[in-house]
Order: sequence, then structure tokens, then C-alpha cells
Amino acid sequence: MWLINIFTTLASFIAMEAVAWLTHKYVMHGLLWKLHEDHHKKNPSSFFEKNDNFFLIFALPGIACLALGVYTTAHLLFYIGLGITLYGMAYFTVHDIFIHQRFKLLRNTNNFYFRAIRRAHKMHHKHLEKEDGECFGMLFVPMKYFKEAMKKETKATPGHA
Repeated sequence: MWLINIFTTLASFIAMEAVAWLTHKYVMHGLLWKLHEDHHKKNPSSFFEKNDNFFLIFALPGIACLALGVYTTAHLLFYIGLGITLYGMAYFTVHDIFIHQRFKLLRNTNNFYFRAIRRAHKMHHKHLEKEDGECFGMLFVPMKYFKEAMKKETKATPGHA
């Protein structure tokens, strides 16, 4: 049974990247652009953004699944909620702490994976309006950014030509 629980948690975590991508592209850059707009056009005098409301919007399904999994016989929902919650924690850490430096905890890195994610997100933010966006994912970005980061890592490593 524990293997099913681990698989369910991992599958939910991975599925959340697709949910985040779709929501970011079609909801944040669509119907709810007014909540997301200040994330692309930052007000330097305010720590908080209207965009922060998406934290609550995304947290609610995770909380609901965790609660239903604990308080009903549908225990698998707990592990779905756990995957959603872990993805939310990863998203917060990568997006708000590492990329946007809203909390000065994680600084620059030479890790190719994190450099690729930062570069892809930078390309996303070069578009200040809701149209013509790119790179809507967070943890899985287009391969070209990983290849670019790997080339830089190879060049930076002593002993490589």
C-alpha cells in the first residue's frame, strides 16, 4: 500500500506542473490577468502583489484533499493533497525565493538546472502584457534552456575546452 501512496504523491506532484502551466497560460494570462498583471509590472513600493492571491487559489485543492483524505475513507486523497502541497512548496521556493528573491535566502547558483529555470522565467517576464507569453511552466521548462545552461556549465568547468 505504501508504494501506491508514494506513486500517488509523485504523480500528483508531476501533474501539478501541467496544471500550473495550463493555469498560468490560460487563466493568469487570460481571464484573471488583472490579478497576475502586477507580477509582470511590479510596484517596487509594495512587497505584496495581487498575484499572491493565486497562492490561496492553488492551496485550497491541496488542503481539501488532505482534509478529505484524513476525515473520510478516501485515504488516497490525502496523498493527492500531499503531492499538490509539496508542489506548492517547491513552486514557492523556486519562484518566490530563488527566482524573484522576495526573501533573500537563496542566491545565485552554478547548477545548470536552476540556471535554466531562471533563464526561462526571465524570458517569460520579458513580456509585460498578457499576450505573446512564453515559458509558462516552473519546474519543467523548454529543453533549449537546459542545453544552454549545460553549455555554460561545461565551459565553466576547469579542464574542458
